[in-house]
Amino acid sequence: MRFEIITIFPEFFTGFFEHGVVRRALKEGLVSVGVRDLREFTHDRHHTVDDRPFGGGEGMVLKPEPLAEALESLGIAAKAERGSSSPTVPPEKTRKDGAPYSVAGTRVILLSAQGRRFTQATARLLTSQERVVLVCGRYEGVDERINSLYCDMELSIGDYVLSGGELAAAVVMDAVTRLVPGVLGNEASSEFESFGITDSEISADEIGVPRSQHGSGGLLDYPHFTRPAEFKGLAAPQVLLNGDHRQIRRWRREQQLRKTLENRPDLLERAQLSDEDRRVLVALGWQPGGPALGQR
Repeated sequence: MRFEIITIFPEFFTGFFEHGVVRRALKEGLVSVGVRDLREFTHDRHHTVDDRPFGGGEGMVLKPEPLAEALESLGIAAKAERGSSSPTVPPEKTRKDGAPYSVAGTRVILLSAQGRRFTQATARLLTSQERVVLVCGRYEGVDERINSLYCDMELSIGDYVLSGGELAAAVVMDAVTRLVPGVLGNEASSEFESFGITDSEISADEIGVPRSQHGSGGLLDYPHFTRPAEFKGLAAPQVLLNGDHRQIRRWRREQQLRKTLENRPDLLERAQLSDEDRRVLVALGWQPGGPALGQR
């Protein structure tokens, strides 16, 4: 099994790889890992990876172009370009037997506070993959088009906000690695570890489903977009470009509600919702106490 990590702080992982079950798994060749510095995929003198968000607001957003180049350097094409065949993978990105990593055997995961909750069941499902690519979010987040075009899943390790996805990537890698056969030595020990989560709580189909940062009122954050206005045929929402801040606020609130309903409907039960919020949610198919949209 191979992990690929895309980050602006590659040195963060140096100590992590030198300790515990991850070190043992790497030493014994049960897993392998590659760390990509996102700044290596920039083309300006300052190695710029972020830009201001369309529509205004605090913070910066990771630009789509460097992330797309980093992912494509791993042989991962945009979903619309994949077709039914495997991507062309550089020779150094092949398995030990020389065969390329396949689309079916690769999962691209965006780590952000807006994602589905990472559970033991998710970790167990990820062990079935040949390769797991972990995209570390930063600042206010990642341009949503990267999530839409390249990512299979968006994961959050808890209901709090971190400075970036590096810590989350380390958590995911540790949790998955210890489930790889042979890593712990005693296979039964991992079988009995549980947090009250069963495999039935997450279906195999969910491993191929996209993307989460908590916004106001206990909801997930809205999608972020930055320059360019059009990327790989996907345009940033026009409402963010028209300068009408009232419309922007309304759009962002609706997107928060939609994202929360899709990825974390449990948060709606204790969120601060206005009557208008509830009308929007009902129009989106919300049933208080009901399942997520993707599970219906």
